[in-house]
Amino acid sequence: MKHQINRSICGLLTLALFLSVATQTIAQGQGGRGGRGGLYGDWKISYQFGERTMQSILAFSRDSEGNQTGAWISFFGSSELKDLSFENNQLQFTQTRQGRNGETTSKFTGSIEEGKLTGTLKSEQGNSKITGERTPRTSRASGSWAMKIKAGEREYTGTLNLKSDTSGDLTGEWTSQRGTAKVDAITYSREELAFKRTIKTEDNEWVMAFTGNISGNTLTGVAKSERGEAEVTGEKVGGAAIGTWNLEITSERGPRNQRLRVNSNLSGLYGSTAVEKISLDGNKVSFVSTVKFGDREFTSDFKGTIDGDSLTGEITSGQGNRKVTGKKVVRNFRRTR
Repeated sequence: MKHQINRSICGLLTLALFLSVATQTIAQGQGGRGGRGGLYGDWKISYQFGERTMQSILAFSRDSEGNQTGAWISFFGSSELKDLSFENNQLQFTQTRQGRNGETTSKFTGSIEEGKLTGTLKSEQGNSKITGERTPRTSRASGSWAMKIKAGEREYTGTLNLKSDTSGDLTGEWTSQRGTAKVDAITYSREELAFKRTIKTEDNEWVMAFTGNISGNTLTGVAKSERGEAEVTGEKVGGAAIGTWNLEITSERGPRNQRLRVNSNLSGLYGSTAVEKISLDGNKVSFVSTVKFGDREFTSDFKGTIDGDSLTGEITSGQGNRKVTGKKVVRNFRRTR
């Protein structure tokens, strides 16, 4: 009996030690995850460039092998970060930028604490203080979904419109030939979506409860009510354009890289410039981007064609017309949770 008690005590101590180590490991590992102290995602940064305050984006992600990657994205283009490291909330990287007088290499050292990025970018031209905040992520469930409900031999259609706030909470509406109805009890986690919709007719009212899964731009699931079950499918409106596109733009100085990010609600970012609306008509995509520097305003008008994960087109600005080719970023791994 005494030996059994001793073995039990040893087992509990071993378990306690394991949990303590695991907790410390998780806490340290959060430096690379998407939490408040994490790295991954987009960071909107501000810094001084001469007498001007400039804004850019630092975008951190992982490649298909899980390695940390980063890019500096601005009005002028996108450049890959080198020598990137992030440990114990300390961030370092090297940036190489092509300017009028050749390449300029800068070294950043700083930290990420409680959702704030601070540090110094040092180069031969001097030092720049950088401050930044994480850009809220848009829920993958947000946007407009063209829905079909198949109940027996009948098929009903509608549009599910979901919006997410800065905290990721979802609100929604269902629009059909019967009008517009609020969608309640919306939850989305690990690709699983659930919501409830109250259906009203002239002489009756009932609640439809949906549960399903999102895979890419497709939504599948089942709707249950007092009238039985029905198969439900949905397609994301604008799904062909939604996502991150790495662009190559022709210029007099050679090819220039840039990023286009299309959000679920078809707003977006061209470089670091916000785009209110990205239009998609069939496989034709277009948008207008406007940025101001002091009293000067620069407008770029893009028109192109999407073919699967490829994009071709032309961008027109005050500098003339430039050819654009692009590839959509496709992740081949599942995010750790």
